[in-house]
Amino acid sequence: MSRKLVVAAAQLGPVNLGDDRASVVARLVAMLQESAARGARFVAFPELAFTTFFPRWWFDNEDEVNDRFFERSMPSPVTQPLFDEAQRLGVGFYIGYGELAAGESGSPNHRFNTAILVGPDGSIVGKYRKVHLPGHADHKPEAAFQHLEKKYFEVGDLGFPTYRYGAGGVDLIAGMLICNDRRWPEGFRVLGLQGAEMVVLGFNTPTENLHYPEPPALRVHHHLIMAQSMAYQNSIWLIETAKAGVEDGFRMFGHSVIVAPTGEIVAQTVSEDDEVIVATADLDLSDDLRRTMFNLAAHRRPEHYGLLVERVGVEVTPAN
Repeated sequence: MSRKLVVAAAQLGPVNLGDDRASVVARLVAMLQESAARGARFVAFPELAFTTFFPRWWFDNEDEVNDRFFERSMPSPVTQPLFDEAQRLGVGFYIGYGELAAGESGSPNHRFNTAILVGPDGSIVGKYRKVHLPGHADHKPEAAFQHLEKKYFEVGDLGFPTYRYGAGGVDLIAGMLICNDRRWPEGFRVLGLQGAEMVVLGFNTPTENLHYPEPPALRVHHHLIMAQSMAYQNSIWLIETAKAGVEDGFRMFGHSVIVAPTGEIVAQTVSEDDEVIVATADLDLSDDLRRTMFNLAAHRRPEHYGLLVERVGVEVTPAN
């Protein structure tokens, strides 16, 4: 008997600086309800879902940043309605947020770009902290916008864990990533080697490339081929959910997708607004591919891959 789970990607339209968390939570609850009405038992929300994508802004006051954009606990009083509704509906979810974490002294002095996996009973099953932080930490006042993830976040310290997860009467192995992680195959392969059958990833990607000229259509093309190749090469169901549209004058391109282990896109958003897409994920497809084309135990040769972890950047080292 195949294991089938109906999953949803709940894309958020713009969340502006002037929007409060409670109004955003209300939108998330509405999409959770729509997803459940359409049969979904698991919903993927975006990266940093409760606020605007604040790393595009330079703030001097660190206390203001912490209070305005980070969560000291999850769920917090303002986000609790989302967890309560998930429990009422019996629907699990993934969501990203800014996490203010306690250090050794107990004071909340560590900041991470974080995602959590929440069970259908509203309990937190697992946590991931973003590893591949893009952008810069210095102020670039001449730029059209900032990309200050290296200023506001520390590199994630939890590695790439997988979790046993149950939803809709189906048990599976799930992993999480966030945004820029999708450009680095190492994270996907580590999750795949731990048996991940489904990987969930939230993102906020600007239409304009801050670092070099790149046509918007090419950015979308790269986003889609990354999703398809990572799903196929690691035999996973992949849900990538965006925050999209024009936030405070800056556009993000959306294109949330659900991708099968075959690399086929089975659902994709068509707007840059709040939008829910739904697909039935046959989790046994992962097992089929892992027994055949991507039988890692039979075909991988890690004794030849040492350079992958020994070297960080490119060095020209030809054999001749």
